[in-house]
Amino acid sequence: MTSVRSLISFESTRQGVQVTSIKESAGNGSTRLSESVGAHILYVVAVAAYAAALPAEAYGSVSKGIIGTIGVLALWRYGWGALHFVRALIFRGFVFPRQRKAADATLKQNPPHAYLLVTTFRIDSVVTMRVYRAAFEAALAAPGTATVVASVVEAGDQRLIKALFKAVCGEQDKVDLIMVRIAGTGKRDALAYGFRAIARRTPGEDDVVAVIDGDSIVPRDLVHKCAGFFRLDPQVGALTTDEMSEVRGSRIFQEWYALRFAQRHTLMSSVGLAERVLTLTGRMAMFRATIVCNPEFIRQVELDYVDHWRLGRFKFLTGDDKSSWFWLLRNGYKMLYVPDVVVLTVEDPPSENFVSAAAMLMVRWFGNMLRTNSRALALGPGRIRFFTWWAILDQRMSMWTSLVGFMAALIAGIFISPYAFLLYALWILSSRYVLTLSLLASRPRVSVFYPFLLYFNQIFGSFVKVHVTFRLDRQKWTRQKTTAAKVEKRPLIASNFMSAYMHSIALAAFVTIIAWGMDVLPTPRPTLFLP
Repeated sequence: MTSVRSLISFESTRQGVQVTSIKESAGNGSTRLSESVGAHILYVVAVAAYAAALPAEAYGSVSKGIIGTIGVLALWRYGWGALHFVRALIFRGFVFPRQRKAADATLKQNPPHAYLLVTTFRIDSVVTMRVYRAAFEAALAAPGTATVVASVVEAGDQRLIKALFKAVCGEQDKVDLIMVRIAGTGKRDALAYGFRAIARRTPGEDDVVAVIDGDSIVPRDLVHKCAGFFRLDPQVGALTTDEMSEVRGSRIFQEWYALRFAQRHTLMSSVGLAERVLTLTGRMAMFRATIVCNPEFIRQVELDYVDHWRLGRFKFLTGDDKSSWFWLLRNGYKMLYVPDVVVLTVEDPPSENFVSAAAMLMVRWFGNMLRTNSRALALGPGRIRFFTWWAILDQRMSMWTSLVGFMAALIAGIFISPYAFLLYALWILSSRYVLTLSLLASRPRVSVFYPFLLYFNQIFGSFVKVHVTFRLDRQKWTRQKTTAAKVEKRPLIASNFMSAYMHSIALAAFVTIIAWGMDVLPTPRPTLFLP
């Protein structure tokens, strides 16, 4: 126990230093060189010099028909992005402040009981200490009583959490601790056991449950700033918050995660205006307690599956947040976004190689999305509201539309003029920088590396989405090393062959249509054969 106490004492000091440094990197302190005004001026000058250096014939080398065809698609894509941007500003500037004021007023009398469910598996002890210390402090700061439910696998984690609870909470009656030990069979089981432990406490109608991942550090005022929304509207079933990252990896990972969370803040604010967010992130989402105690909800999270016309029935291994989201969407609940609450997530990239790590993470993220949004679309716009339905549909269309410009430039550069590559590069450098500047509405500073990472996410991410679309049964969670092959046996050779075959046909058709639209391929004409 001496070593545990020493670790608690050490972590108390270390946490204060690290959280301060994270806040500073987010905009409250020193500025990185890539985020400085000088770096942005240099970027603009470099792009302008590049544009001036292109010969005059380069700008006229690509036909107007090609530019017009791509331009119509670009107008749609950038128009959709601009709509999200405007909606996000309206939500954060006008709608949410009124919601915040009303929600805070509801907690003045009879505050609800709060449950904080934390799932922990294969996370190092230093991060575990920070996560549970934050959870205990949030429970102590809650306007009412609170219970922290720790769902763990290892006995060492159990001892550590109990010692930390005693050190942080001491002898008091406001906060209780429940320990749930399970086998290492996955996060879905961890959540289900935790939900049933909460259900045995028979929570009230206004009580709330914060589901917290084992690498997420919540703010002290989490319950105070979130619980009121459930009392404000009985149709509110869940909510999620803004996120920031502490990345334990190289600089490119830090930039990449910062960009992702900045984009997420804009998108979530936009869909938050419709009161139907597109995901309830597993890092931290708060639910109405009576929902997580519903046996059907627990069953959906624990044993979710999909029936695919070609791949048959297969269970979801990852994506528990998508399962809970779909249950609430199907049952007509509102799901809110709270932009003024920030959860800090500790990120450990699964590989030191950036491209390899990005591929592994994207396969998991996009697989979870694609396995769920087809059944969400089937609910129809009348049931989930048109904007939400269209945003879900756009997730499926964007994987193809995002590749049109890249593929058109590739075809034009090979068959029309090599200048097409240079013009396309100029367009990417200019347009992605404008998108980067738009993120200043979500974050106090942006990096000159963002235009390159935005393009990487668009092209590489689209190829990954297309790849996963034809292989929805292939699943893997980077921490648990759990794969679908271990769960059920299926004819892998036939399944893999058909997946590759259909994938190839789809890509060939996609390239053919673009080439035909650019007049690189002629239009087939019927031929009349006379005897």
